[in-house]
Amino acid sequence: MAEDKPTFEAALAKLEALVGEMESGRLGLDEMLSGFEKGRKLVKLCTDELSRVKERIEKVVKAADGSATGVEEASFQ
Repeated sequence: MAEDKPTFEAALAKLEALVGEMESGRLGLDEMLSGFEKGRKLVKLCTDELSRVKERIEKVVKAADGSATGVEEASFQ
């Protein structure tokens, strides 16, 4: 059974806590590496979710002629 994916907000909160812990200077090298690996996974999860939401928003605001209205191109990376 696959584990449940955290919400965007939960993943972002975990990432912020992890960054704070890593910036504290109290972690050893192995803990820093483990934190980095966890952080990369959380960043990917957040980026993927933002991309999914962006696509959904663009679909909602499509004009009748097929052009997007009121949506600026934004990079989430």
